[in-house]
Amino acid sequence: MGLQVYTGASSVPQGGCLDFHLNDDSGAGINAILVVSDLGTEKEVARFDVCVGAHPSPADPAADRGWPVGFTLDVPLSWPSAVYSADVHPGTPGQSRTVFVVRPAEPGAHARILVSVPFPTFWAYAWAGVPGASLYPSCDPGRARRVSLRRPGISDPGWEAALLEWLTASDFDVDYCSGFDLHDGVIPVGAYQLLVCIGHDEYWTAEMRDTAECFLASGGNIAFLTGNTCWWQFRLEDDGRTMVCYREAAEDPLTGVDDARVTVPWSSAPLDRPENTLTGTSFGRGAAWFGDLAAIASATWTVRFADHWVFEGTGLVDGDSFGAGTIGYETDAAEVVEEDGVPRVTGRDGTPTTFVVLATAELADWGRGGRQYGQSGTATMGVFRVPGGGTVFNAATTGWGGVMADTRDPAIDRITCNVLSRLSGPWPGEHWERIGHAWRIVGLAACDDKLFAVDSDRHLWVRDPVGQKLSWASLGPAPSLCALASPCESTESSGGQRPIGLYAVTGDGRLVWRKPSLDAADWIDIGAAPELAALAANSEGLYGVTAGDDLVFLSHEEIATGAAWSYVGHAHQIVVMTNVNGCLWGVTAEGTLCARLAVRYEIDWTALGTCPAGVTGLAGHAGKLIVSTNSGQLLWRDIPAVAPRQS
Repeated sequence: MGLQVYTGASSVPQGGCLDFHLNDDSGAGINAILVVSDLGTEKEVARFDVCVGAHPSPADPAADRGWPVGFTLDVPLSWPSAVYSADVHPGTPGQSRTVFVVRPAEPGAHARILVSVPFPTFWAYAWAGVPGASLYPSCDPGRARRVSLRRPGISDPGWEAALLEWLTASDFDVDYCSGFDLHDGVIPVGAYQLLVCIGHDEYWTAEMRDTAECFLASGGNIAFLTGNTCWWQFRLEDDGRTMVCYREAAEDPLTGVDDARVTVPWSSAPLDRPENTLTGTSFGRGAAWFGDLAAIASATWTVRFADHWVFEGTGLVDGDSFGAGTIGYETDAAEVVEEDGVPRVTGRDGTPTTFVVLATAELADWGRGGRQYGQSGTATMGVFRVPGGGTVFNAATTGWGGVMADTRDPAIDRITCNVLSRLSGPWPGEHWERIGHAWRIVGLAACDDKLFAVDSDRHLWVRDPVGQKLSWASLGPAPSLCALASPCESTESSGGQRPIGLYAVTGDGRLVWRKPSLDAADWIDIGAAPELAALAANSEGLYGVTAGDDLVFLSHEEIATGAAWSYVGHAHQIVVMTNVNGCLWGVTAEGTLCARLAVRYEIDWTALGTCPAGVTGLAGHAGKLIVSTNSGQLLWRDIPAVAPRQS
């Protein structure tokens, strides 16, 4: 016997009020102490004397307790946005502690990062195993389908605790909210650059998901330091007081009435809205371990793309193992195929094809060899961009914070810092991302949805222009080339229409052309060219940069006629060049990215940022600029939005 407590909400703003509903289940009433502590620091911040009355409880253990307000907490403006616990003494085990979030009074004014604490999942598991009181066990026919949020049951976070401690001790300025705040919009997520979801974030309403997807589409970033993420849809009823999850469409009264709100897994009918499109992964291909967690403590990640910015400063290389203790009892994964030893998502499961696989964990033995408490699967850590919008990083495990508080793992610390640092600012901005290797490249061109490269050994190579570090495929020999280019559409010439293809200038002053075939094809001599350091092509003709730093032009009609290239303007020391959407883009010898309109008269080049050192090739494709460097790097970035000047 003892005291019980629940709050009227899962969050409260700085300077706001939070109601506590208290009960003495002995039936007598008692004077008690309410102690409030910051969970991140584990320090007590306040204590209050409270008088607790005795109140009846309904027979239905899943129902609203209906107790009156026993105490109202006036939250000082000085309390930081954080996660807090409140304990009443003497208490009833499991019912005398509650947890709440203090959210900022001025969202986004002092932090660019918003951390969402998964209160919906806390509530889904509350009272687990008590017949009729909980949504769990999920396969038990006696489980509740509707549970009140107005009853005791929320205690300490589990998988989130170490992350909360790490974030509190870190140098990052962070605000907090409850996952329910993403549902009802009490905090403007758009006031932040990065939304971080932590721990075990399994239950989402349609409103929560819409909020996250709109945030991404508007340029916000999300870091899922979570697993089993967004697996179940639930909905709120009774003005937000009741959590509803039927789990089976056949049971849900909204089936056939409002299918978008039916409470089943997101990838199931009638929703058919795979969580992969938001997170990049799914528990459907992940692994689970429901036995002794010590048995999985040694599970590790394998690095698959060590050159990616996520791994900067870790010292890891491809094939290394890391992160023992961070693979929690549930993981998420994408459908992946191996291409020449490189993982690549298929997209068939809803995962965006832009998803870059960073690390994987093979966990097939979790459900084999007599281990009856496991689900075989994998884990897929990765990152992807939403077209025209923000970036998503997904750690794909409930246990990401498992070694971040007590036994620190330098690699996990650095990866987390890289993610929070990079995504809490405007991204990608002027950042160049590694997408692979490019050795001894002297020319790059994007053509027919492929990226072609010519190296100094007179060899032509091809790969897909994607963010994953892929292997180059050989297309055979090439002439001794000093520049490579391709228009984005077919071209008119005096000899008729020339299909899209690769244009190049040889070291002995010849202009050559090749079909963008992935099979063997000849290079065709189509005319003469001056000594050129850079080449670009569009539907009108070819632009070149001469050894004398002049920008010159030759129309397609003039190719093979012996006509001289005409002077267009100064090249301003451009060493590589490409054409994208009516603009010439170039990189100077000093590494400045420049652009000008592709017009045949003198105008200024506009400086639009810097490039990695030693650029040897430049191509444009699908809103990206791609460069190779003399150190063997292949990188890309978004094409800058600033338009070059016309005069």
